[in-house]
Amino acid sequence: MPELPEVEVVRRGLEDHVVGRRITGVEFFGSRVVRRHLPGAPDLAARLVGRRVDAARRRGKYLWLVLSGDDGPGSALLMHLGMSGQLLVEAPDAPDEKHLHARFGFDDDGPELRFVDQRTFGGMAFSELTPGGIPETVSHIAPDPLEEDWDEELVVARMKARDSAVKRALLDQSLVSGIGNIYADEALWRASVHGERLASSLTRPALRRILGHARAVMVEALGEGGTSFDALYVNVNGASGYFDRSLNAYGQEGRPCRRCGTPIRREAFMNRSSYSCPRCQPRPRVRRD
Repeated sequence: MPELPEVEVVRRGLEDHVVGRRITGVEFFGSRVVRRHLPGAPDLAARLVGRRVDAARRRGKYLWLVLSGDDGPGSALLMHLGMSGQLLVEAPDAPDEKHLHARFGFDDDGPELRFVDQRTFGGMAFSELTPGGIPETVSHIAPDPLEEDWDEELVVARMKARDSAVKRALLDQSLVSGIGNIYADEALWRASVHGERLASSLTRPALRRILGHARAVMVEALGEGGTSFDALYVNVNGASGYFDRSLNAYGQEGRPCRRCGTPIRREAFMNRSSYSCPRCQPRPRVRRD
């Protein structure tokens, strides 16, 4: 699933290619792409046609396009890429993609915006904005480490109060948004902490160090266009990211740790995999969920 850097790359592409343009046509193919918009596809299309895109915003793994023509906080088209969603800028005469779920045309007759999703876990919906400019439907999502109002000390305090695995805390989007499996493993490797360590057992400086590494590794990934393991994650121009070449832990099972040379191990965690160094990141004596 795309994490914060990958979603931010897409947001920047939307800012470059979509912001400032007025929507004149909307097509949805199938119902899954709008399943989160309960009134259905015709209602969502009617809410979008004629609206100008004023901004492209993000919090964690959620994207939204701020729409013109509202009083007060305003409204937005909220989007989530799911496991394999792609937002692509394409010429109107370009062939339709096999898994095309939505198409947006604009008044300048320029490139379309298309939503392509092979696994159909992604989707979009209309949402009113809170006074803070966050879609109401995702206002419960915590700020992410790249936001201006990111409060690291508050997150440290909340993590310190958790008697759960520190990796589980990093993945809890109500504590901190945007960090997924890839960057959690990378941050923990950099901090030399095993993901099964209880958050409450770690010192505040250790928690700050982990969060600092999480932010740093995501900034580095952003600079390389994100992490692409296959063709499912691409930017709006269809290009893949290259940060997978810089990963130290995630997906590196059996390869030597770049710090000590010990082969990286893979362990089951929350119905997914965790990667760590057995020597640099020793397991806690008692395994915790």
